Amino acid sequence: MRRILFSTIKILISAALLYLALRKVNLTELALRIDNPASLGWIGLAIAASFLQIFVGVLRWREISAECGAPIGTRQAMRFNLIGTFFNQTLPSSIGGDAVRLWLVARGGAGWRAATYSIFVDRAVGLIALAVIIVASLPWSLRLISDPHGRSALLFVDLAALAGGAGFLVLGRLPWPWLKHWWGTHHLHACSVIANRVIFSRTHGPSIAVLSLSVHVLAVVIAWCVVQSIAAPVTFGQTFQLIPPVMLITMVPISIAGWGVREATMGLAFGYAGLMTNEGINVSLLFGAVSFIVGAFGGLVWIFSAEKAAQGAAPIEVPE
Repeated sequence: MRRILFSTIKILISAALLYLALRKVNLTELALRIDNPASLGWIGLAIAASFLQIFVGVLRWREISAECGAPIGTRQAMRFNLIGTFFNQTLPSSIGGDAVRLWLVARGGAGWRAATYSIFVDRAVGLIALAVIIVASLPWSLRLISDPHGRSALLFVDLAALAGGAGFLVLGRLPWPWLKHWWGTHHLHACSVIANRVIFSRTHGPSIAVLSLSVHVLAVVIAWCVVQSIAAPVTFGQTFQLIPPVMLITMVPISIAGWGVREATMGLAFGYAGLMTNEGINVSLLFGAVSFIVGAFGGLVWIFSAEKAAQGAAPIEVPE
């Protein structure tokens, strides 16, 4: 009952935010702007960049999973990530894809603990990398965003993410024995230890850093392709400064696949930067459409997978 309530709340939030955002958009005009070969070509490039982004994420997850005791091959990890993108779009939870990836890895013989650690650490490393990118671009972002409310919101969101990431890493370095045994910190501490080992390792650290940063840079490239598809008056530099904070806020699990939250945040970000709010919403809608198309491909992978055939024996449980 509680899961149904939370799902209903997320659906209502997505619907309400989308309704408010779409009031500022002329969907007929947007459709006409992409109804030409050049625009469709840019959308195709955005889809290709999305698949590349998934593959780069696979390479990072593969290294992290090995450290968690859940080794996974590149081909299998790619399949699982594609399936995860499908469930990110269809399950009433922004972490639905992660839950399905966890289930797939655990059913593959890795065990539930190792599978959970691999997904959690992978997400944590990605969040830390995103916060680092936003901090590194702050001098330019603060020049772009002249509105004091926008500046305050940007600083608050980024510092909160950075503090959370730093606190997570520090947890694994604290010498207190009770952190390893108390039920409230045992698993979190273990994940922090693994994250520290992966990030600061001379063997894995550089590649993990490059892969993590590349995932988020590719998100900017996808958005830039979308911008080009509708010939929006936005430069690549402005896209690079605006997209990472929007992606960070979209990670908050209060909507369905980020819909509504992404559009509202993108519109505000464009407005704070002195750009047209409706163009921000247009870019967000097309960005979401690209994600949906890629997720549909992941759905085909799921339909023809051996794991789906065995689903009836062990139904998927999605965390609340």
